[in-house]
Amino acid sequence: MKEMTDKGQRLARRIARAGVCSRRAAEELIREGRVMVNGETVTTPAVNVTADDVVVVDGAPLPSPAPVRLWRYHKPCGLIVSERDEKGRPTVFERLPGDLGRVISVGRLDLNSEGLLLLTNDGALARRLELPATGWTRRYRVRAFGCVTQDALAALRDGLTIDGVHYGKIVAKLDTAEGANVWMTFALKEGKNREIRRICEHLGLKVNRLIRTAYGPFQLGRLKRGALAEVSPRQLREQLGAIWRDIGGGRG
Repeated sequence: MKEMTDKGQRLARRIARAGVCSRRAAEELIREGRVMVNGETVTTPAVNVTADDVVVVDGAPLPSPAPVRLWRYHKPCGLIVSERDEKGRPTVFERLPGDLGRVISVGRLDLNSEGLLLLTNDGALARRLELPATGWTRRYRVRAFGCVTQDALAALRDGLTIDGVHYGKIVAKLDTAEGANVWMTFALKEGKNREIRRICEHLGLKVNRLIRTAYGPFQLGRLKRGALAEVSPRQLREQLGAIWRDIGGGRG
């Protein structure tokens, strides 16, 4: 066991990776003195452990870390992407199979958005895939009330600032007009909170349907609304490349 070193893995992450609880909850367990490493009680999360260290939580040895897994989920409208909601609204995690185990989302979709949501059992993977530096493109189909020109959408390639918030390059295409609505395709890398809705409002449009169709190389495809499909280990190795190796995806 080593404190504040670059070797090994943070203790809280090791506990979370074993599926006991979230990393944040693991930090609380440590502070409460409920975690032992090599027979000694640990009370600070600032500890790194290696595979040779024996970790015990509430008197029970820590299970071996589970292999990294990733699922595609077709999120319906009306679900919150949160483990619990203070307003009592239904959550994505309440709708998942009970035998799935603890999973977290890669980014979020708001209450009224639908489409592809990636779920994983590994917090490190989720954080890596969320970072704009990873360079993954999020793609959306958007229906909005109002009129817009392709020239106005093309100008979004230069980015824009709305109410002091800067949005980076966005590739947007006008697809069709349907009555008083237009259908558009958006592609962006940042994914800030309610980004597409705010940009559309800035253009005089009101979004009434927003569907995420892709997150990096992973596609919504024909996955039915509310359905869940696991990405195979082979696909993970091929699609994640260096990220897969960095997080130790195949070693569990």
